[in-house]
Amino acid sequence: MLMNIEEIKGPEDIKTMSVKELEALSSDIRKFLIASIAKTGGHLSSNLGVVELTVALHYVFDSPRDKIIFDVGHQSYVHKILTGRAPAFKTLRQFKGLSGFQKRAESIHDPWEAGHSSTALSAALGMAVSRDLNHEDYCVVPVVGDAAMVGGLSIEALNEIGSEQRNMVIIFNDNNMSISQNVGALNETFTRLRTSKPYNDLKQDISGALSTSKAGESVLNVMRNVKNTVKKNISTNSFFTELNLDYIGPVDGHDIKSLIKTLKIAKKHRGPIVVHVITKKGKGYSFAENDTSGKWHGVSQFNIETGEVLNRLPENHCSWSEIIANTVCDLAKTNDHIVTLTPAMISGSKLEKFFSLYPERAFDCGIAEEHAAVFAASLANAGQRPFLAIYSSFMQRAYDQLNHEMARMDLPVVIGIDRCGLVGEDGATHHGIFDIQLLRALPNFILCEPKDGEEAQQLLYTGFNQQHPFAIRYPRGSNVYQKVSEYQSIPIGSWTRWRFNQESKAIVITYGCDVDRVISKASINEIPITVINARFFKPLDIEMLKECAQTKLPVIVYETDILSGGLSSAILEICNDLGINMPLVRIGIKDHFVEHGSLPQLRKVEKIDLTTLFNKITELIHHAD
Repeated sequence: MLMNIEEIKGPEDIKTMSVKELEALSSDIRKFLIASIAKTGGHLSSNLGVVELTVALHYVFDSPRDKIIFDVGHQSYVHKILTGRAPAFKTLRQFKGLSGFQKRAESIHDPWEAGHSSTALSAALGMAVSRDLNHEDYCVVPVVGDAAMVGGLSIEALNEIGSEQRNMVIIFNDNNMSISQNVGALNETFTRLRTSKPYNDLKQDISGALSTSKAGESVLNVMRNVKNTVKKNISTNSFFTELNLDYIGPVDGHDIKSLIKTLKIAKKHRGPIVVHVITKKGKGYSFAENDTSGKWHGVSQFNIETGEVLNRLPENHCSWSEIIANTVCDLAKTNDHIVTLTPAMISGSKLEKFFSLYPERAFDCGIAEEHAAVFAASLANAGQRPFLAIYSSFMQRAYDQLNHEMARMDLPVVIGIDRCGLVGEDGATHHGIFDIQLLRALPNFILCEPKDGEEAQQLLYTGFNQQHPFAIRYPRGSNVYQKVSEYQSIPIGSWTRWRFNQESKAIVITYGCDVDRVISKASINEIPITVINARFFKPLDIEMLKECAQTKLPVIVYETDILSGGLSSAILEICNDLGINMPLVRIGIKDHFVEHGSLPQLRKVEKIDLTTLFNKITELIHHAD
């Protein structure tokens, strides 16, 4: 081993290494990543693919003075290692441990943080403009993947970057993969660039251009000649040059020598320049390298030798995503107007089966949530019954479209809000705790959450048989799944209740998986409470609320999402407007962003665990007595 990975203090430790030493270091980093992520879980494939690229970036540029911004940030593990954080990798994505993304509070080498794609270019422009206004001199280096490059936000940023002409080195990290295979016309454009004459074949031309320059001549003039040489040898007009951006590429992203040479030229260039780097996602680990399904994008603990995932679902359980996807497939058998859309999350939302069975009715929109929402609304307007599968955290990006195109025109789109609630180790950027408050504010929307797999099927069937925007939220994790024998519509806005009798000493109103958890704990411990399954957040079951008020019993609203604008807020609003006298005790997440950690840890820290709930129940019952 050339260097103990955990002894790296910062990028300066690699500045004097030879190319061969950097190659050996890259090999060791790759082994370190595989061994570490096998124990903690995390984003594996994307980080294995950028090892040499990240090493070359830190060799050529001077972080933290130079600003290296990783789009999304889940591929910043190598960056973390090279900036002295390898010893903390045993705590990766664990509570109070190392974040799975760039995090400003974690290191001065992290100038920006994100968990969603396509923000790096806008952020880079902001830093470049600020640098120039402050008369400073440092490099801004956004690293953007090909999937994120086609996102609307990236295109908007490129448009202004081409106009502003600020000094910037844009690393176009091209592995021809999102979480799964990329789609779209721009991907085809990038494919033509990938197969064009590689930059490595042109290094003699560039070397000649540099050698013939006059002493003291600015690198800008040299690079203009280089740009013309490169453009002549590309088989198609570059997407980037059409946007007034200089372009070098494609470069082998696993050839450190070529990367260093190219980056040194780009560093001296004036104006924005795109360095097109071809990498292999999952490089160096055969299971990840050969993966086309997205399985190895983000992984839980696994066996390195066999590739076997160590965390298995309980018997008769399916992931919530699979329960929903299976039901959509089943309903589509008898309803040929059902179509499915997803913004680049076919595998994450378990839609592979639908795409296989009904390819002409299945649409992967790429990382373009806004487009996906309008596309779905237009399909509904034209008589189709679209199902839009989208993660809660990503749905936020399409809020304007949910408002204007879907809600305002009252179009019957069924939205599957995947990964609602706390999601655990991915942290603040991925927790799905805001969708209730967001959608409650929109007229015409119906919003619900099932307590189990059976109710999920019936609610989804209900959604496809009404004429309004209908959102069904479901968490990360699993539940018992058995196909229902008969589909039945559930009355919109209706709740159910367990043990509503004279023995009850308190009422707990809750939703989702916590309904059965609360019932189970109350039954085992013989605690005399009524449990209400508030499966609809909008509309509410007003009649049941009135009945609860008439009992004069203490009422607890137990939420596992943000309190502000959530279920208890909705109940308080209705009670106030209708003159219903029903004081509430509210348990939920307070007004802040929740960090990363395991679900049990986060629930305990946020005081939304069952122990906190039942302590409050006991307190209220004793006080009432």
